[in-house]
Amino acid sequence: MAFQFADELGPAKIIEIYDPTTTLRAVLVVDNVAIGPAIGGVRMAADATVTECFRLARAMTLKNAAADLPHGGGKSVIIADPAAPIAIKERLIRSFAHAIRDVADYIPGPDMGTNETAMAWIRDVTGRAVGLPREIGGIPLDEIGATGLGVVASVEAAQSFCDLRIDGARVVVQGFGSVGKHAARLLAQRGARLVGVSDSQGAVVHPAGFDVADLIAFKDSGRSVSDFPVGQRVSEHELIALDCDIWIPAARPDVLRSENVDALKAKVVAQGANIPATMEAERKLAARGVLVLPDFIANAGGVICASVEYHGGTQAQATETIVAKIRANTHEVLTRAARSGRTPREAAMEFASERVKRAMSFHRTG
Repeated sequence: MAFQFADELGPAKIIEIYDPTTTLRAVLVVDNVAIGPAIGGVRMAADATVTECFRLARAMTLKNAAADLPHGGGKSVIIADPAAPIAIKERLIRSFAHAIRDVADYIPGPDMGTNETAMAWIRDVTGRAVGLPREIGGIPLDEIGATGLGVVASVEAAQSFCDLRIDGARVVVQGFGSVGKHAARLLAQRGARLVGVSDSQGAVVHPAGFDVADLIAFKDSGRSVSDFPVGQRVSEHELIALDCDIWIPAARPDVLRSENVDALKAKVVAQGANIPATMEAERKLAARGVLVLPDFIANAGGVICASVEYHGGTQAQATETIVAKIRANTHEVLTRAARSGRTPREAAMEFASERVKRAMSFHRTG
């Protein structure tokens, strides 16, 4: 099924994995390695598919190219419940690591359902991974909020392209996890007000604005934001329809679709998740004048951090690089879009694809 998306950029390889001794089911897609070995996260989700993995891998190819990193794009998914007991998760992840040990052009990193500890397990088996615990020389990108920092840098750059000021802006975060909570925290520090939030258990709104630090502490204690004692519990559709200035999807793919996107009332959609909107949804938003900051531009902070770690850099270098690269790339993409009348995604795909194709031109084809 994934090959319906194949084109001149890739994929380089698709590997489906099954280990009957551990019941592991997984998929690895290495999309393009013309620029360098692929970096991409290991996602754990019970409903993941080959097609989803391919789409995520292509997003990583474009993301790494747009960020001018010396890496291609790849992605892997372990088809399992991310809430499984830790012993089961470790067994599956180590089994996955054994299966990909010889795929030298893929460097795993953390993603939804995995974390720094999981990357330590993978490196223990394969000798390579990024997003490692600090104790073994890593820059723990989820702990420091690298991806959320990048999302905020993208929004900051977008202010000059639309009627938006972060100070006083109303923010909704769909997916209050390692990306969403840090984006909310950093935006609140800049004067924004978090008025709506959700996780996998439900959604809650509070027009006066949540205390973000209290909400993060509540979430980190293992409870759902929908049980937070302040605010009103609402449906996912009501969260989409909530009046706001900045709407941040930071969870699963395709949460914004043709059938629900008309309800969205934001000025800016800053894509903290990978592929969080369908193409039709993005076209509808563009037609209404809603500025969409594409995923592989806005949420590149995590992989930029991973690349800095992989090449021996420091946390300070990583955060400085994230802000500089994402601000510059957002400005470049939105300038191209404004000049050409195209959507930001179309401009971003052109921008990133140019770099990949230039790299491909230096490789022997026969």
